[in-house]
Amino acid sequence: MTTPLRRVYGADHEDPDPRPGHEYRELVGGPLDGLLLDVTGWAADALACGAALATELGHWGSGGRAVYEPRAADPRRWDWQCDSP
Repeated sequence: MTTPLRRVYGADHEDPDPRPGHEYRELVGGPLDGLLLDVTGWAADALACGAALATELGHWGSGGRAVYEPRAADPRRWDWQCDSP
């Protein structure tokens, strides 16, 4: 049985796989549900804050952002909070 491919936020569709040696967070809920976010090299304070990620899939369409924050019980998973213009 093969492991399903995991798509990485911002990665080219031709290169969806996570890269060895990189650190990722799983995005849960919202328009980017199921994608992995490459956080390799992020500072601890940035990891604690989460991120507002550009997406055309949210409420605001093109130019909008999806806001994700670390889950308290499992900071490797980031939960969707809202869409932002």
